[in-house]
Amino acid sequence: MARVFQLPVTTGRTAIAAPAVVGSTDRPRPGIAAGYLAPHPPHLIYAENPPQNEPRSTGGWEVLRWAYAELRRRLTRLRPDVLVVHAPHWITMVGHHVNCVPNPRGVSVEPIFPHLFRYHYNMTTDVELAETIADCAAEAGLVTSKLREPGVRVDYATIGALHLANPSWDIPVVSLSANNNPYFYAEAALDEMEVLGAATRRAIETTGRRAVLLASNSLSHLHWDVEADLPEDMSREHPFSHHQYQWDIRLLDLVRTGPTRAVADFVPQHIAQTASETKAGSLTWLLAALDWPAIPGDVLGYGTIIGTGNAVVEWVPEEFSDV
Repeated sequence: MARVFQLPVTTGRTAIAAPAVVGSTDRPRPGIAAGYLAPHPPHLIYAENPPQNEPRSTGGWEVLRWAYAELRRRLTRLRPDVLVVHAPHWITMVGHHVNCVPNPRGVSVEPIFPHLFRYHYNMTTDVELAETIADCAAEAGLVTSKLREPGVRVDYATIGALHLANPSWDIPVVSLSANNNPYFYAEAALDEMEVLGAATRRAIETTGRRAVLLASNSLSHLHWDVEADLPEDMSREHPFSHHQYQWDIRLLDLVRTGPTRAVADFVPQHIAQTASETKAGSLTWLLAALDWPAIPGDVLGYGTIIGTGNAVVEWVPEEFSDV
């Protein structure tokens, strides 16, 4: 976010009283149990043919869909209280917004691919955690807003990541906006997303939640401007260019070897070379919320969609690795 919209970032904060933990003694340990790079192209939901989505398909993009199937299997084992997602298509020009509406529901239509994505959504927000994230971010010096408009229309990137991770929608969610001033102000950087990630972690700890985080970013993001007659025709699917593919693999090689700080340091180069969607900050937010663990990520799958690079990746902090 441009510095003109940023308050001075502070390191301290006013303590927020944590609620008493109620439940059995075998309640799963609170904290961030895992983080996932969880790309959102509408083609993946289209190919799955869920009942919530009106268009019907004959399949396609199986490698990425199988990667999400493995993510879902692991998510079941993690038993989170809440899924927290940061997505690049809820664009807010001033500040970071947090959806605090208890039950957003409606129809979301992808504006470029309305023939692929007309999705009927009905989600439950963890309002206490949402408000606490906003409070912690504001205390850290970020311009923030608590969205309370009941008729809010949820963007397809938020829905895409949440559906592909948990199509039963039986886990409460919190969704965060992308302050996309980096697309308009060249001097802006990703450091603000680090502050938001740390604030997200503090809020999760304060409320005693067990959370899984979803960063809804694609990687390389140059793509075709003409679609095949049959969108799921996989004979037409390949990287936009060898250059983009090479840079995606360089990033994923760093992911697979760790530590996460090395990944974050490489992200600006990757953005410059590939117009990467990580410019919206979701991946940086995720790694900062995980507190930069010195661990490799587990790449569950990589594939292209209309030429863009997409990877499903898992990071599990060491204290949760025995789950």
